[in-house]
Order: sequence, then structure tokens, then C-alpha cells
Amino acid sequence: MRKPLYLLLVILLLCSHDLYVKMDTYFLYPNVEATLSLYNGTFEKSENIITRDRMLDASIVAHGERTSIDPDQWEDQDSTLTQLAFTTGEAGTYVVGVATKARNLELTAEKFNSYLEHDGVLDMLEQRTKDSLLDQDAVESYEKHVKAIYQVGDRKTNDWSTVLGYPIEFVPQANPYEKYSGEQLEIQLLLDGQPLSNQLVYANYIAHAHTHNDHSHGHSHDGDKHSHDHAHGDDDHHHSHSSEGEAAHTHTGGQQLRTNDQGMVQVNLPEDGIYYLRTIHMVKVTDSDKLTHRSKWATLTFGVTHKHDASTHTHDHDHEHSFPVWIFVLGSLVLVGVLFFVFRKKH
Repeated sequence: MRKPLYLLLVILLLCSHDLYVKMDTYFLYPNVEATLSLYNGTFEKSENIITRDRMLDASIVAHGERTSIDPDQWEDQDSTLTQLAFTTGEAGTYVVGVATKARNLELTAEKFNSYLEHDGVLDMLEQRTKDSLLDQDAVESYEKHVKAIYQVGDRKTNDWSTVLGYPIEFVPQANPYEKYSGEQLEIQLLLDGQPLSNQLVYANYIAHAHTHNDHSHGHSHDGDKHSHDHAHGDDDHHHSHSSEGEAAHTHTGGQQLRTNDQGMVQVNLPEDGIYYLRTIHMVKVTDSDKLTHRSKWATLTFGVTHKHDASTHTHDHDHEHSFPVWIFVLGSLVLVGVLFFVFRKKH
């Protein structure tokens, strides 16, 4: 019994953990209850909680003001998911961010190489290959900085452009909620406040059906919640990559982009859905006796819908050109009155 349990722990400890701010929908009513989740694993599946002592910052930006999230407001679900229940405010475009403190992790050469390949840190893998260092073990310091942008009501505000000042951060160059499916959104990647060039960025999305019954063209998209027992601490981000687990832990799907000299990427928005970007910036460390590498992770999530105007709606507007209803009702009443007097006169 011990051997299967040991193997399970090895697999869990070696799986890669991206961190995302995720919501069931990114289109919300003003002043209603909502839930924000931290998905620590993949965008479809959270596997670990984020303990409060790991949070360097958690805040919401709205109407020009940045408000810190009280650590006591977070709640853990099933040891796999950290959630925040909150009340949406006035209509506007909101930004929420979470940053974690750095943590060190030791990896054998084989596991480190596998992680670089699986998580798309291809530049570092290429450098290790070129320098004949594939047989060298690694001690990596990693930290994660994540954002989400969501829309409350119909009013658009400029908070989407807020730079939170994280060590690495995605900043859109236009309001995502003034972009629509079939268009593109330009996004800048900053490292320590400066444009990061020649950096690999992965952009993907989960498509969903559009319904006009949802408020502000919102969408119903149930987030997956998974219950798994984990014996390891929160936010350990490296996992083994067996053939059975590849499909469940995909991190490099979708668009593979590279930032230009200004740190910009153009993200295609082909369909209605929830879009998410991820990147891992990693460098070799030469001034430390303990560390060999330092990485900074960033993600960004937001919702996209199609443009709502006369050309995109097919609601039944034929009644505008048909016989007016009020005339029909009035005529019916007159007819009933005439018949009533006619029959009364006969009797």
C-alpha cells in the first residue's frame, strides 16, 4: 500500500501549477454576490490551495481606487481551491490581482528538463542544450503574479489599464470589453516595470455558447471544481509528465506568441469565451550559492463576447412593421360593444 501512495505523491509533487484568477463569468450585474477562485494547476482544474502567508498582494482596482483584499476573506474548498466571495460594486471595468512570494525548489536534471519542455520554457531548454548542461540539477526560485479583468454592468471604465506594479505583469492596450470576437487585442508584458521583449507567451480560451438572457451579454460557464487529496504544501508547481497525465496538464496549447521590442503581442479573439494568457520568464542565477535559476510567472484572464448591434442580433423585430396591437385591441372592444347592444335590442 505504501508504494502506490509514494508514487502518487511523486506524481503530484512534480506536476506543473499555473495560477489563474478565475470566475464563472466575467460579465456581472452591479451590486450582487459573486465568487472569485484561484485555480492553482491548469485553467480547467485546480489542484492546490494558496495559503495566506504565500500572498504578497491581493487587491481589486475599480473607479480609480485600489483596495486590498482582507486575507480573512479567502476560504479554502476541498484542499484544492481558494475562493473569495464578494459583492460587485457599481458598473465599471474591474481589475483583480494576486501576487505570491518567491519559493525555492530543488529538481533533478531530468525533472527540470521535463518541466521546461512541458511548460513551454523553451528558450531555457534550448540554452541548456547549447551549453551541454542537460545533466545539471537545478534549484529554482519561482514566484507568480496573476490578474483578471471583469466587467460589471454596461459602463466601461479605464481601470483595465492599471499597472499593479508586479515583478512581471500583462497589461492590455485596450479595454478587453470594448473588443469582440473576431478581433484582436494587443497586450504588453512588463518585467520590473519595463517592456519584456522576445518572451514566449501562450494564449488560449474556452469557448462557450452565447445567450441573450444573461445580463450585459453575460454567459453561464460553470468552472470545474475537483477534489483530490494532496500531502504536499500549496503552490508546488512541478509534476511528472506521464502519458496518462499529459491531456490533463496541458500548458502550451492555443496561440504561441513572442513579444516584440515593445513587449507587445497580438492576441486573436476568434470566438466568444474566456481567454487566458500565461508566460514564465526564467534566467540563470550566477550570484548565488544555492540557486541556479529564477523564474517569474504571469497570467491574465478576461471574457470576450460578440458585438451587439442591429447587424448581430436576430431578435424578432417584425412587429415594428406589422399591424399595431393597440388598434387590434381597440377594434375588438368596439366590435364586442356593438354586438352587445344589438343582441340587447332584439331581446
